[in-house]
Parts: sequence; C-alpha cells; structure tokens
Amino acid sequence: MTVGIKFEKNNHIATITINNPDKANIMDRETSDQLNDAWIEIWEDQKIRVTVITGSGDKYFCAGHNLAPRPDVTDEEREFVRTESIFWPPAGTHGGGHKLGVNGRMGDHFPQVYKPVVAAVNGWAAGAGFYTLLSTADIRVASKENAKFKFALLDNGWVGGGPGATLLSRQISHAHAMKILLTDEPFNAEKALEIGLINEVVPHVNLMERSYEIAELVSQKPPNATRMMKELITRFRDIPADEAWRVQTLMNQLLVNLTTDGEEGRKAFLEKRKPKFTGGLRRKGEPFEELTDEQRKRIDELKKYGGA
Repeated sequence: MTVGIKFEKNNHIATITINNPDKANIMDRETSDQLNDAWIEIWEDQKIRVTVITGSGDKYFCAGHNLAPRPDVTDEEREFVRTESIFWPPAGTHGGGHKLGVNGRMGDHFPQVYKPVVAAVNGWAAGAGFYTLLSTADIRVASKENAKFKFALLDNGWVGGGPGATLLSRQISHAHAMKILLTDEPFNAEKALEIGLINEVVPHVNLMERSYEIAELVSQKPPNATRMMKELITRFRDIPADEAWRVQTLMNQLLVNLTTDGEEGRKAFLEKRKPKFTGGLRRKGEPFEELTDEQRKRIDELKKYGGA
C-alpha cells in the first residue's frame, strides 16, 4: 500500500486522503511533502475549484505528527539543531524550521489555500490533524460515530510549533478554546458542533456523500469570486473592518469589470435562470472617450446614487 496521501481529481473537485491507517494516518515527513505537492497542484490547476480532505479508513482522520526521533540522529545533534534553529531558521521556513506552504504564510502541511476546502472528519483529528482543520479546512463535516478531537499540546509538555493554538482562539469562543487548550481532554463530534468547531455531524455512512454534496455546491459558484472571497477572509480578517471593507470593495470592482461571471450573475438573476459561471476574463478594450460636461454630470449623478 502506498503510504502518504492519495490524490485524485474529478471534474472541478480534488480529493486528498491521508493514507497511513496502520499508523493512525500520522503526519510524517513523507506525508507532509506529498501534501505540499498536492496543494501546489490544486493552487495552480484552474480546473480545480474545491478540495475534499479526509483520512483513510474509519478510525483516524490524522492522529498527529510522527513524534518518533530519527534513528540516525544523535541526542547531541538534535539538541544543537533545535537550539540553532531558534536563531538561524532555514530560508523558506517559519519559526523553528517549519517549511512555509503554498501561500507563503502557514506551514507546508497547514497551508491556507485560496480555494475552498471541505474536511470530511472520518475519525480521530488530534495534534496535526486538528491543526489541519483549523488552518486549511473552511467547511468541516464530521462522522457522528467515529470523529474525535484532541489538541495534544500540553500533554506533551509544550505549546506547539504549529499554528494550532493561535488559530483555535480566533475561531471559537475564548472559554471553549481555553478549556480545550488547558485540559487537553478529547471530545466527540457533537461537542465539536456545539462549540462551533465544525459545521455538520452526519452518520458515518453518509460522511463522504455529504462532503461531496457541499463540495459540488461550492464548485458551482463563480471560481474567481470564490477564490477572492477566501483570500479576503484569510488575509484580511484581522485588520480593521473599514480597511478590510476597502479591500473587499476593490476585489468586487475587479470581478465586476474584469470577469465574465460578474455580468453573468446579474443577467441570470434578472432573467430568473441558473447562472453559468465559467471563470472567464475580459479582454482589455479601447479607452473611454473624453466626457462632455453633460456626460460628466450624468456620471457623477450615477456614482453618487449607485445607479450603475
């Protein structure tokens, strides 16, 4: 059996399956590298509009990083590498040596891809599996019978080198985040739904079907606008609201004026039909003619009252 991930593409939907069930689908170096390659391909393949990520089998989504030390590394070498990396992290890494991912912000296996991601949580999401949900997955569907969650930081004696604790405190309430972080107690899918960590709980037999239903729904939206919506929230959610709104307005103007979908959505609404979004771009045309005084007055009126 191939260990690492299984990566498939079908029409506009990609599927990533973390595939090492004999070792709880742990995130070892091979798996991380394969995930990074898959996310890059998803990022660059414009046919792919949404991704479903899950784990192999019915027990583990991903149970964390591989904590076993490399057998060819001495204790002295390990201590020196960890110490030096504090002051001299390798190029292209974040903090203590974690490789940066496809968007250059989060890690290679915790990327924030500017395309929607649906997580089908089929079993334990612990450690790196939990952090994957927080960093990469936008919509999270969990198996009622099998999904379990554990942060796995303080029980190991650390606060973590990944983005997990930082992201958790931004995605659910302070009280719920602190209980998870400080107790390190595992919890089930129903609790995850209650605290707003996931979107839906479904019977295990329906998990993939429901996840693909959501992915298909998302894939039917205009691809350029969908990508920019995710980028807006990912990159600008922590800046002041008025500044984020300015970015949102600029993105909207680009979509309306430079994509065919911006016009198609409005036409479909007025014609009471389902839109046909293609992701097409508009060609650069001739410049506008200089306005007469009367035309200038008319344009100013339209801009002031939103008549366009």
